[in-house]
Formats: sequence, C-alpha cells, structure tokens
Amino acid sequence: MSPQINVTGNGKILVLIPCHNEQGRIEKVISQVKNIMPSTDIVVVDDCSSDNSVAEAFQAGAKVLSLCTNLGYGAALETGYLFAIKNNYETVLQMDGDGQHQADQLPCLLEPLAGGLADIVIGSRYMSNTGTTATTLTRRFGHRIFSGIIFLLSGMKISDPTSGFQGLNKNALALFASGIFPCDFPDSDVILMAKLCGLRITEIPARMQERISGESMHSGLKPIYYGLKMLLSILIVLLNFNVWKTWRQKHL
Repeated sequence: MSPQINVTGNGKILVLIPCHNEQGRIEKVISQVKNIMPSTDIVVVDDCSSDNSVAEAFQAGAKVLSLCTNLGYGAALETGYLFAIKNNYETVLQMDGDGQHQADQLPCLLEPLAGGLADIVIGSRYMSNTGTTATTLTRRFGHRIFSGIIFLLSGMKISDPTSGFQGLNKNALALFASGIFPCDFPDSDVILMAKLCGLRITEIPARMQERISGESMHSGLKPIYYGLKMLLSILIVLLNFNVWKTWRQKHL
C-alpha cells in the first residue's frame, strides 16, 4: 500500500490537474492522489476535452472546472490558481493528467513549502537517482538550452525548466493569478519572471514516466513553435523588469 501523508498544520492544500483528452489516464491519476492524500481536495481543469475525460474525473471523485473552449495548458493552470485563491487554499500542488507525474512524489513538493523554505518547488526528472524513464534527445537538448538561458539571465540553476510537477505557496499563487500568466507554455519564462519578482524557487528530484498513450502538447512540429515562442516570451519578461520590481515591492 502506498504511504499517506498528514497535511495537518500545512493549511488548505489543493491538488491541481490540468487536463486535455486524458481519457483512460485521468481516473488513475486521481485515484493515486486520493490514496496518498485522502483528505486533500483535487480539482481537474478540463481544457475542452473531446473525449470522456470529464466523466472519468467526476467518477474518480475530483472537482471539475470545464473550459468552454480550448485555451491552452497555461490558461487551464491559471483557472486553477484563481479557483485556489477564491477558495482560500494556501498551497497548490500541480501535476499533469497523463500519468507521467507520480502521486507518491507529492509529499516531496509539499515539504519545502510547509517548512517555509520556498515559494515555488519544481520537480526535476534530471536530478540524481530519480529513476525516470529517459526523455528524447531533442527534448533533453531543449531543456539544456533553456536551463542555460535561465542561468545566464538570473544565475539560477534549474535542470528541468519545462516540468509541470510543481508546488506553489500563496506568494506564487498571487503572482500567477494576477493576469500575467501565459496561456500556452508557462515554462522558462514563468520561472524567470518569478525570480525577478523575488520569489524563492527550489528544485527537487522527482521520478517521472514518459507518456505511453495520447498526444503530447510537444508532439509533431510543436517543439519548433515552442522554442521560438519561449525565446520571445523570455524577451518580453526582461523588457518588463520594472513591472516585476514593482510587484515585488508591493507583495513581499
């Protein structure tokens, strides 16, 4: 039997799962989360799935927020952040609905947040001894490029800048729900933005598995679009340096 964790004293915790066409996978993900964190609320933000994902999520016992049109991964996350703030959650643990993120790793995300050591915790598949299934050479190359860009611009070492397995506290939620969150690929640009806003970011090892079915949002020619869009988005983050400085002065 998988271990369970005691969330007493850590405030209200929400497990957030963005979802788009994850039929056959989302129900299992939710069940695994319930097994590990049985007293924690789970919300699935469905980004206008055309399959049976919503019914599976409901059947598994999660709250479901359904977007009326396909808005993108970032928009689904932002919807979850707004829901968390409106309902007074203090911590959000986010994971994908395709099964690559492992529910028994959620306590690892929670620990630095509960201890007040970080505002954002990122689960990395590239840190030592994670036992993660190897990613493609192209993706690893892309990850290293954007890791290098983040280090060059901020001095911060992040080995897995595209990881959607993250933990956020109230400071991070306040920033990400302020209307500036990107609608499609919130990765390196968001990490850099959070750093410029003064948020404390840490990375932990996280065991992950590669998607075995369904369509990845990085399939086909999408990595080319992703790379160009991310470079432009990072430039925009840098051009708005004074915006992040002002946010930091008001909120931290």
